[in-house]
Amino acid sequence: MNKEPKRRRPAWRRAIDIGRWVLVLGLLAYRVGPQLGAALGVGGEGSMAPQFELQTLDGDTVSLAELRGKVVLVNFWATWCPPCRVEMPWFEELHRDRAADGLVIVGASTDVGTPDVVRRFLAERAITYPIGQASPSLQRAFGGVRGLPTSFLIDRSGRIRHTVTGIFAEPTLRAAVDRLLAEGQ
Repeated sequence: MNKEPKRRRPAWRRAIDIGRWVLVLGLLAYRVGPQLGAALGVGGEGSMAPQFELQTLDGDTVSLAELRGKVVLVNFWATWCPPCRVEMPWFEELHRDRAADGLVIVGASTDVGTPDVVRRFLAERAITYPIGQASPSLQRAFGGVRGLPTSFLIDRSGRIRHTVTGIFAEPTLRAAVDRLLAEGQ
């Protein structure tokens, strides 16, 4: 039996293959890394959250200064964003479950136009946590919002502990919130 020797792929093809794997693994780490960090309680940035004020659609004002001592989730989202629509019911349930324990969820809508579209959207979905329209300055204060949804989980002392771009998976979010609420007890 005569076997032909295997032909080696050219070096440039191997380099392209390696580059593709590096890219895939890098993207995976970029997307999954923050979720893992939040779930396990590691990798929190720990930088101070920007001081902000947000006027809610109800006419109230929410400021980080008045929320000191609470765990705060600031979520940038839009009505037209499918992943935002997926995670909002989780946020609402968590808001109802843990508000009495010191959790505050603040939604910052990036929708352009009148707030009536956002109000209708929230009413249709029975979303009750405070939501206002995010100004460009609010987005800049958080370092710019590069994708929707983007969530910043802030501990009781005002430090951003986790930043997640994309869906903040419910089990991951609950684990991170529970851990941060327990830290202050």
